[in-house]
Amino acid sequence: MKAGAEMINDISALRHDPGMAGVAAAHGAPVVLMHMRGEPETMQADPHYDDLIGEVRAFFRERIGYAEERGIDPGRIILDPGLGFGKSLEENHNLLLLKNLGAFKDLGKPLLVGPSRKAFIGRILGLPPGEREEGTLGAVAAAICHGAGIVRVHDVARTLRLVRVVDAIVRCGAEGKSDGSGGRGA
Repeated sequence: MKAGAEMINDISALRHDPGMAGVAAAHGAPVVLMHMRGEPETMQADPHYDDLIGEVRAFFRERIGYAEERGIDPGRIILDPGLGFGKSLEENHNLLLLKNLGAFKDLGKPLLVGPSRKAFIGRILGLPPGEREEGTLGAVAAAICHGAGIVRVHDVARTLRLVRVVDAIVRCGAEGKSDGSGGRGA
């Protein structure tokens, strides 16, 4: 858009700013609709789900409908399950979302995940954020294997190398030959 932005990454999935959908529609910007339970200040206050995957799917269906009704091009909508945003470490919500990304594929939108240095990786490895790169790479590999098409990370160069290899493995045989160039963004 005028200031140089090329995408709207909305952690509220167009719920917090009533004008955001109009801005996205007017400029034809891709929009990331992220799932988040609660508000940023309360999202980690005992997040509970009776059916994590089903509830996130229902949220996505509702927000896709909202976005499209407000003129956002259906081909410009990207879904983010919101790792770490209103998800319980004790209930392994982040791991379950990564493992079950395929459950969102029939919604027909690209999937974005942002596992970089998240608390769930720190809990598994017992490491502070600055030492979680290997864990992040593992989560990125799992995300791609389960259907993520876009990843958001801190260490772009290292992750891009991993993405190219994992993407080549995932795509091998699916479309004939893979040249290893990768078709996913990091």
